[in-house]
Amino acid sequence: MLLSEYQTHLAEIINRFARTDLIVTIELTLDARTPKIGMIKGSLAFVDGTQLYFSEYVDVRYRIEKLSYVYHVQDTESKVVFRYDNAAHKPALPYACHKHTATGKVKEADPPDLEDILNEIIERFIP
Repeated sequence: MLLSEYQTHLAEIINRFARTDLIVTIELTLDARTPKIGMIKGSLAFVDGTQLYFSEYVDVRYRIEKLSYVYHVQDTESKVVFRYDNAAHKPALPYACHKHTATGKVKEADPPDLEDILNEIIERFIP
């Protein structure tokens, strides 16, 4: 798989969710270091003012490997709703992949896919 193909895959996921009319703006950029390694960044705004900012530094040579990632969701007041990332912390966490919650707690979490993140956001709209 090429990095551009992976970006197209992410765009297809976003476009599928955009058909719900809950997403009002979409930005997606690619910074390729090689045809198979690079950074994909994006931001999405939702009708209620929620924002999703994400970046994935990926290597797609053999499989999709997220070398680093962050999926940051915030509300209209820029307060964290949730954030998944694999950034190092000081003091160190006992796990690399984790989720920050709105209450400030940090818990271990598998690296999500963009589709998982969008589902978690969309669930906020369901009464």
